Amino acid sequence: MKHPTHPIAAAALAVAASFGAAAHLHAADAHHTVVPADAVKWGAAPPSLPPGAQAAALLGHPSKEGPFVLRLKFPAGFVIPPHRHSKDEFVTVISGGVAISSGERLDRASLKTLPPASFVHLPAGMPHYLWAEKESVVQINGVGPFDVKYVDPADDPR
Repeated sequence: MKHPTHPIAAAALAVAASFGAAAHLHAADAHHTVVPADAVKWGAAPPSLPPGAQAAALLGHPSKEGPFVLRLKFPAGFVIPPHRHSKDEFVTVISGGVAISSGERLDRASLKTLPPASFVHLPAGMPHYLWAEKESVVQINGVGPFDVKYVDPADDPR
C-alpha cells in the first residue's frame, strides 16, 4: 500500500532537490589554480617583514578575506624576530633550511634547522621566530586577513 505524500513534504523535497542541483552547478563552475614553478613571480615581501625577503602570492592575498598561499624567500642569515598572528599559520619548508621556534625571546641555542619538506603549524597567538640558516624558501598557508604583531614593537620594520 502506497502512503500519500503530504503537499508540504512534496514541496520540501522539490526545494531540496533544486538546492542540490544548484550546488552541483556551482561546483561545475569552480576552477582550479595551477602555478608552474617557472611562473612564480617574486617581488618585495610585505613591509611587516625585515628587509631582504622576497614574496610570491600563489593564491589569494594575506591582507584580504579568505584563504591564501604565499611563498617567502629569505637570504642566508635572515631573521624574523619574535611575533604573533591572530590566526593560525601553516609553514612548509620548500628549499634551504630554516629554524622556527616558539617564545618571546629569540634563543639561537634552541634552534634546530628544518630541511625541505618539513612542516610547522603555529597556532594563533603563539609567539614564534624564524632564522634562515641558508638561502631558503618557505610556503605560508593561512586565512586572511593575516596580521603580524611583533613582541617587541622596536622589531617592527614598519
